Amino acid sequence: MNEPELRALVEDVRTGALPRRSFIQKLVGLGLTAPMASMILMHEGIAQTSPSPVYKPTRRGGGGPLKVLWWQGATLLQPHFANGTKDQEGSRIFYEPLASWDNDGNLVPILAAEIPTVQNGGVLEGGKVVRWRLKKGVTWHDGKPFTADDVVFNWEYARDPASACVTIAVYKDITVTKVDDHTVLVSFKQATPFWATAFVAAEGMIIPKHLFGPYAGAKSREAPNNLKPVGTGPYTFVDFKPGDIVSGAINKNYHMPNRPYFDTIEMKGGGDAPSAARAVLQTGEYDYAWNLQVEDEVLKRMEQGGKGRAQIVPGGNIEFIQLNITDPWNEVEGERAHMKSKHFAFSDPKVREAMALLCDKKSMQDFIYGRTGFATANFVNNPARFRSPNTKWEFNVDKANAILDAAGWKRGADGIREKGGRKMKFVYQTSINAPRQKEQAIVKQAAQKAGIDLELKSVSASVFFSSDFANPDTYGKFWCDMQMYTTTMTAPDPERFMDQYLSTEASQKSNKWAGRNICRYVNPEYDKLHASAKQELDPVKRAAMFIKMNDMVVNDFIIVPLISRPRVNGSNVKLVTTLSGWDLDFSALHNWYREGGVA
Repeated sequence: MNEPELRALVEDVRTGALPRRSFIQKLVGLGLTAPMASMILMHEGIAQTSPSPVYKPTRRGGGGPLKVLWWQGATLLQPHFANGTKDQEGSRIFYEPLASWDNDGNLVPILAAEIPTVQNGGVLEGGKVVRWRLKKGVTWHDGKPFTADDVVFNWEYARDPASACVTIAVYKDITVTKVDDHTVLVSFKQATPFWATAFVAAEGMIIPKHLFGPYAGAKSREAPNNLKPVGTGPYTFVDFKPGDIVSGAINKNYHMPNRPYFDTIEMKGGGDAPSAARAVLQTGEYDYAWNLQVEDEVLKRMEQGGKGRAQIVPGGNIEFIQLNITDPWNEVEGERAHMKSKHFAFSDPKVREAMALLCDKKSMQDFIYGRTGFATANFVNNPARFRSPNTKWEFNVDKANAILDAAGWKRGADGIREKGGRKMKFVYQTSINAPRQKEQAIVKQAAQKAGIDLELKSVSASVFFSSDFANPDTYGKFWCDMQMYTTTMTAPDPERFMDQYLSTEASQKSNKWAGRNICRYVNPEYDKLHASAKQELDPVKRAAMFIKMNDMVVNDFIIVPLISRPRVNGSNVKLVTTLSGWDLDFSALHNWYREGGVA
């Protein structure tokens, strides 16, 4: 389909000649995803359909306790500091954004009264200005009213470098102004095709001005409410033990009718994915388990008992390896892995290319992931419009050996390659998780055949994904040679996802290692292309830009994409959830209930 044909279809939807659902189905048939088709209509100013999920409870509460397992326990409950999914999820129990993404890529209003569109006067100047109208009558858990002042404060708080927020990139280049108590304007420097970032989804959760205002800037880490949230969400804070448990009680003044259904929530952390899967699918001790990175054959056996089921939700998550181009072992200007330092081996792109050839992704897919993950060469895998057709992956030990020979890395008497007195001995770290340890073993076995000695390091997930800037083993510091984890795509558009390779986002001491560019990749062409994509209004040209960005980081071998991972969770057969592959699991927690009443 060419551009004139596409624009003709869009006009048919605008005039009502073509139903929205038919448009989406037609584009899905041509290889796009439903979220991408929906985004095209949103860009063209056509109002989205955001049908409310079927919700059967007719009154608030009465559902008893909801018990969920997050085997990576939350370590903080402040959304602007949450650089890991576990902390975002823990925060989302209590805090809310203006809007969230459903699984079809539609925006759903939460604290907003409506989703901004061209028709309702919410999207102005081609997306250069967005008017958000706030829901009236919403109160914080302490009874104070939620107003536009809170929204403006969150912008001021997050954009201040002294606050050291992981959300700074979302807010630093926009301007937010109050129109009245229930209206704000979000202004961009240029017309912006994907304006639904600020105050939306995982990084859009809003904290109260009256409690956090005194702790903005350099005092941000001192706020008592960093650990005792007061939000607008369906549950109020009861208790928090970092890395262990988050508990909440029903918000009797919640702003949505008949919600929430459950009287209490307990979010248990720690343990591992297999035990979490067992507690839901096999024993029924818990209602829900997050992120079941468990061998598929194990999940299938557990499901046979009939107490629970695995829920597989397509999205954009990617399991990948990062290769450190900085020196993680020696300090420069008092900082390990300083931007000015160079890794003795991985600063050479040929060595990085060889390492990519030593990753047997097919074995990982066949013997570990099955229906829960697929081998890929791309960092961006969904929506399909942004998936690069230009990349390929190959497992080839012989080619890796030839590349290392040509690069001057010679085998010593012990079989380990060396050059300039440095041996190819690398520390390869990840979180403690059975599939990940098997992935490490697969890479280690191939690396040995190429004369590379890998020391496998496994870090407790609660430590590895911690936001604690004093801990040396967090993935944000990346103080080792290689590391592996899954990064989560929380919107059906890669703009925020791909800022993980911007030089301005480099994770370093000056930002308390909260920068999203953990690889510390610097490429001026990449920076320029990302800036251009943020302004490009033509969806076809914009998609091509993100494909090129994907190809840059893949072909520079800064990363090695391994497995495109749909979200895999476990649920009790009676639990009714509303899940999205483009937002947090708890993005629609207010809609969860249990069939047949309290179990």
